Amino acid sequence: MTTTEYLARAPRPHAPVRLLCFPFAGGGASAYARWQRELDARGASADVLPVRLPGREGRYGEPRFTELAPLVQELDEELDEVLVSPHLLYGHSMGALVAYALMRRRQERGAPLPRAALLAAYRAPHLPPPRLGTDTGAGADGSCAASDSGLARALVALGGLPEALLGHPEWLRALLPVVRDDLALCASAGPAGGSVRVPLHLFAGADDSLVRTSEVTAWSRYAARGCEVRVLPGGHFFLRTHEGWLLDEVAPLVRRYGGRRTVHAAAS
Repeated sequence: MTTTEYLARAPRPHAPVRLLCFPFAGGGASAYARWQRELDARGASADVLPVRLPGREGRYGEPRFTELAPLVQELDEELDEVLVSPHLLYGHSMGALVAYALMRRRQERGAPLPRAALLAAYRAPHLPPPRLGTDTGAGADGSCAASDSGLARALVALGGLPEALLGHPEWLRALLPVVRDDLALCASAGPAGGSVRVPLHLFAGADDSLVRTSEVTAWSRYAARGCEVRVLPGGHFFLRTHEGWLLDEVAPLVRRYGGRRTVHAAAS
């Protein structure tokens, strides 16, 4: 198996299905650190592969992407061998947008598609991307133009940042540029693409103040193979605050799709 910086380790060759997990804006692969153990405990046999994006955690010194298209092109190239085997995608917030764009690219070139995609806490692609920190609005390119304090307070309000970090400017100086670049990436997505020939399983937080349930449900127009919507307790970061609830929903999907054949896309 070809190695890639986008994965912390080589995939396990005999797993019935691989689960690639894409992080939210400002986040990294560590958001999924417990998923392998927790899914194993729920009897859901999958090889959990958190995706390591440049410019954060173990890849902090590398340049970050601020545009979606070149990131997706590189992901497609770097993960192509991994994605030939049966797989699922999970994307939370920004990660949902990245997962969708990767599926569209692979569908267009006739590459193997995931058996299903699990998309959480993000607006459907035809809707404007969520905005964080409204004290100075958005920049001309649609990216976040809020002050550091405004952006940090917005993250605290969403549950994406512990309030205690507001008193540690040295930590904020490391985190906030990553968030800004990721928000710019989301704003760069451009016009929505078409549907994907993949079942979509959509997850919304009941108390999400950034992305409404109706905005998550709007992904249904992109689901050429059907979709299901689940509303979970918690806000935008239910991935953190209600991880057990989320994994209770993910585990049956892993079992459902673990024994079916990989979908190959006809070029479109």
